[in-house]
Amino acid sequence: MKIAVAGGTGAAGRRVVDQVRRTGHEPVVLSRAGGVDLLTGAGLAGALAGAEAVIDVTNPPDWRSREVVERFFTEGTGHLVEASARAGVRHLVVLSIVGSDVVDLDYYLGKRRQEAVVAAGSVPWTVLRATQFFEFAEQVLAGATGPVAQVPPMLSQPVSTADVAARLVELAVGEPRGLALPIAGPERMRVVDMARRFVARRGDDLRVEEAGEGPAGLSTGALCPAGEYTEGEETFADYLDSV
Repeated sequence: MKIAVAGGTGAAGRRVVDQVRRTGHEPVVLSRAGGVDLLTGAGLAGALAGAEAVIDVTNPPDWRSREVVERFFTEGTGHLVEASARAGVRHLVVLSIVGSDVVDLDYYLGKRRQEAVVAAGSVPWTVLRATQFFEFAEQVLAGATGPVAQVPPMLSQPVSTADVAARLVELAVGEPRGLALPIAGPERMRVVDMARRFVARRGDDLRVEEAGEGPAGLSTGALCPAGEYTEGEETFADYLDSV
């Protein structure tokens, strides 16, 4: 099966492309470097020719800008849905985020809008919501110069990008499900503890502290799955051993 991967050059996207190949299918990478621009729709028609499924793991170029996030997830997703319909794609699988339906931060609102655009389109679809990736521990420390780094007060159930990639491909080759069971890692932990363990693994003396109060719900479980979910196999300790 020919499977197009939108955002296939990103951290998650590369994992998805590898998993597509590993399972015996043919990946097609949709990226700006390859001449495909979701915001304008340029290059989509040719790139999607012959594709039976599309996996969208794209992210906006600047997730800190509300305008960029909104435009990307509305217009960019709309172009992808329309081009997929014209190409005869039978299944569109979109990676979203746990909490997108209840957290009102800009990025989550953007993902909520993306889900709505996909659901309103004519291409049969599946949305997989995932928790934060293990790499989030390093991302929240980006730019910290020490001696103290403050991280947001968040409770998460982080998951491996490899486990998410495997689930996305599994869904793509199957029948459309609408909103699939979310995927999360095997253990809940506070982001401050994740960051501290990452710093300890890295071996430096940066002191990590939890910042004051954050947005409602983030500290008490809004970013963790409620009800049934698919559990990833890799633990955070496994991840730290690999970095």
